[in-house]
Amino acid sequence: MASSTLMKPQMRGLLARCLRFHIVGAFVVSLGVAALYKFGVAKPRKKAYADFYRNCDSMKDFEEMRKAQNLSECKVILEYKRISLS
Repeated sequence: MASSTLMKPQMRGLLARCLRFHIVGAFVVSLGVAALYKFGVAKPRKKAYADFYRNCDSMKDFEEMRKAQNLSECKVILEYKRISLS
């Protein structure tokens, strides 16, 4: 009859086979995501920081803020620098 043509479901080793497939898949996906993060986020961020600090002039920024009167402690800082450089 029709029951003789149907295959029996695999019961023995089914969990191990499914886990092996899903563990390999998860490993491949995680490597892909890590590579995308490294080359898509981390490297450009590192390059942007390097470019910023290569061209950064903190004394020029400090003088601009002092002239704009954004720093109320400016006199204290300048006095400290004058004493420490002497």
